[in-house]
Amino acid sequence: MSTAKKDYKRVTVKSLTEMKSNGEKISMLTAYDYTMAKIVDHAKVDVILVGDSASNVMAGHETTLPITLDQMIYHASSVIRAVNRALVVVDLPFGSYQSDPKEALRSAIRIMKESGGHAVKLEGGREIKESIKRILHAGIPVMGHLGLTPQSIYKFGTYTVRAKEEEEAKKLKEDALFLEKIGCFAIVLEKVPAQLAQEVAESLTIPIIGIGAGGQVDGQVLVTHDMLGMTHEFHPRFLRRYLDMYTMMTDAFKNYVSDVKSKDFPNKEEQY
Repeated sequence: MSTAKKDYKRVTVKSLTEMKSNGEKISMLTAYDYTMAKIVDHAKVDVILVGDSASNVMAGHETTLPITLDQMIYHASSVIRAVNRALVVVDLPFGSYQSDPKEALRSAIRIMKESGGHAVKLEGGREIKESIKRILHAGIPVMGHLGLTPQSIYKFGTYTVRAKEEEEAKKLKEDALFLEKIGCFAIVLEKVPAQLAQEVAESLTIPIIGIGAGGQVDGQVLVTHDMLGMTHEFHPRFLRRYLDMYTMMTDAFKNYVSDVKSKDFPNKEEQY
């Protein structure tokens, strides 16, 4: 018998656990600014991720590594001002948590205090356990991130699927269980085999959010600019484009230029 979906007026970390228990899939998208976040929140997306992917999408960097903590706080603050319902999770950027647990705590506290974010996300497993523990002990909710971890791109050397080999798959499962044990409220699994992701989701009580991890996990996340088709040069297998905004926007801009050049805009009704 199916369970009736609960209408969450405000999504919390507890809400996500309830969704998993009730078999309700969790929706998650990125946002980096007020206007986009307002639309995403109005559409009742459950979780908004202020991702360090802003480094690529908003600033044009090749990787996520250059974005700073100050910049993440700026983006998160813009998003928070727009949101009434969604849980807002903010990425801790590269260099703000990996080597020094005290620095990790300071970084997380700054995000929570200065942006108003609801939780933070960190990439990695046991190797960053002390950073995660310090943040959790301060009462800050933590979302984990395993599989392809873009902040480690120069270690991997490629954005290919992770954990295809038995040894890496075993470590990923162990790390996922470890993250649940120490108190993470959810985990993102990026670009891992669907069967492995299903095994992880079924073995944990906390939600597993997938991106390129198949359909048997507890929820899905995409970069909003990708799923809207605003970025047109990016074609991973896991990406479903719901619009072709690149073409639509280009056509609109061209029409505007044409109307200005031809003196069609503004007309008499569009002036004072």
